[in-house]
Amino acid sequence: MHITRTTTAVVLLLAALTACGPTAEAGTDAKPTAPAYKAPANSASTPTPEPSATATASAVLPDMVGKGLQSAQDEAQEAGFYLLTSHDALGRGRNQILDRGWKVCAQTPVPGSHSTDTKIDFSTVKLEETCPAGGDQGEPEKAGSTMPDLVGKAVKVARQTLDSSTSITVDDVSGQDRMVVVESNWQVCSTDPAAGAKLNGQPVTIGAVKFGESC
Repeated sequence: MHITRTTTAVVLLLAALTACGPTAEAGTDAKPTAPAYKAPANSASTPTPEPSATATASAVLPDMVGKGLQSAQDEAQEAGFYLLTSHDALGRGRNQILDRGWKVCAQTPVPGSHSTDTKIDFSTVKLEETCPAGGDQGEPEKAGSTMPDLVGKAVKVARQTLDSSTSITVDDVSGQDRMVVVESNWQVCSTDPAAGAKLNGQPVTIGAVKFGESC
């Protein structure tokens, strides 16, 4: 038997004829953008008007001497004065925590017409105390290079007088060996170094008893 073997050769001719025209490259520089419109600045600026000065009002400060501190403060505010302060007239450095427990011995400024922004300072003692006959002892002054005479002053005032960096020890010299807690209730009997000595940073020892007791 004659077998004809036919080999079919399938030739697939893929002709990719690509028309190669000149290719345009992307430009490296972006197309310039027109700047945004900016309004021209005014050639002359308009000055800002200054606020007009307001005249400070005046009022009459009443005489508060002899009144309770709370009543004096209320009356001062009713008259138009609101910058109020007070201090211990006996120079013990006590704070007027409960105003109703204190009375006015003197006031600064004196009664009369004053600007309402004036600071009013009341010199006070406790209700059961007598105002100092020798005048207000005022606030303590800072010690310089010499130890001041602190005998008779409150321990709190002594501490305020000395430099804040001073190392201070307070001893009860009554013989009862009590702790000195509220220093405004204790008076200075002695100091080491003594008054007049040079202060150069050395520690200070204060001997004290309670007010009303003898040193």
